[in-house]
Amino acid sequence: MPLALLALAIGAFGIGTTEFVIMGLLPDVAADFQVSIPTAGFLVTGYALGVVLGAPLMTILGTRVTRKRMLMLLMGLFIVGNVVSALAPVFGVMLAGRVIASLAHGAFFGIGSVVAADLVATEKKAGAIAMMFTGLTVANVVGVPLGTFIGQSLGWRVTFFVVAGLGVLGLLGVAKLVPEQPKPQGVRIRHELAAFRSVQVLLAMAMTVLGFGGVFAAITYITPMMTETAGFAASSVTWLLVLFGLGMVGGNLLGGKFADRHLMPMLYVALGALAVVLALFTLTAHNKIAAAVTIVLIGALGFATVPPLQKRVLDQAAGAPTLASAVNIGAFNLGNALSAWLGGLVIAAGFGYTAPNWVGAVLAASALVLAVLSGAIERRAVTAGRPAAAQAAESAAAVGPGESVPTASAPISR
Repeated sequence: MPLALLALAIGAFGIGTTEFVIMGLLPDVAADFQVSIPTAGFLVTGYALGVVLGAPLMTILGTRVTRKRMLMLLMGLFIVGNVVSALAPVFGVMLAGRVIASLAHGAFFGIGSVVAADLVATEKKAGAIAMMFTGLTVANVVGVPLGTFIGQSLGWRVTFFVVAGLGVLGLLGVAKLVPEQPKPQGVRIRHELAAFRSVQVLLAMAMTVLGFGGVFAAITYITPMMTETAGFAASSVTWLLVLFGLGMVGGNLLGGKFADRHLMPMLYVALGALAVVLALFTLTAHNKIAAAVTIVLIGALGFATVPPLQKRVLDQAAGAPTLASAVNIGAFNLGNALSAWLGGLVIAAGFGYTAPNWVGAVLAASALVLAVLSGAIERRAVTAGRPAAAQAAESAAAVGPGESVPTASAPISR
């Protein structure tokens, strides 16, 4: 794997840290600004919505510059957002800083996925994407606990200054290690939007929302579940999240490895097993050891779907992958928001703290149904002599007379 992937992973590490570290610092931030915890929670919601909106917006703006330059601009935006958060005199400015930082999130991972896939041979593309996403998973093992510790010891503002420093490292890494690629010729917004005509692209994104949403239905409420049901001390939750992060790292790497060989079978296995494990979590949550093992499995199975889903979108959006790739990153965050809302509804309805696990199991099972449907459509297309990815390429190319068609950034594969 080329060193350029290390630069992308460093940027992903910083982004992953700033996204999740706020959860451990909410009480400190709320106390500092004299707002309630629910009000401080808008720092989480605002970031997620910023990712959903920023992914397509920043990617569209980036069509006029090279991908390397856009990655550098995004890291610059990320740095500015975290510095604004660190210096915020009032809560509204802090929220604005979070939104500014979030605008870089989706486009960085979306464009970075395309760049990572272009850096390696066809048979290693999912592995390269997984390598970049390793930065995000490692952030949950190292960055979030360390950032929480720093914030609780030295003040939450110090944490955001440190995260901004990580952004500087990522920016320098991209500038130094990522090769300058020529700007894609003939790229038009209509080219990129045409990818969303593909049923397979839409199915892949729906799988992303439902599959990863299943993970966060359970993890969002992990603290009350583990303290009230499993009997863990509140101080143990940090280490349980570290176990979750370790599972994410392992699952991400395995997902990238096997997706390069058998992408759809990998999705079937991961989503099916995830649905089963989430359902079992309603039982294992009552035992400390069983609960800890289950949390690792949820992290592993959940992130085992990330490289294949991201590569699936790249393959099916052949000819115009950049916007679709970025929007798919937004789909992960949309899944997070949707599942957290549904999990809160079942808890509020009186079904208990383990009820979100059933919500997660249903969401993951629904993603599996869509994966099976997507595979069936693809097999039928192959039988008819027109591979689904080829149809996607034709759809992306059908943008009207007189317009050139951009070269696919990721070769079509299944």
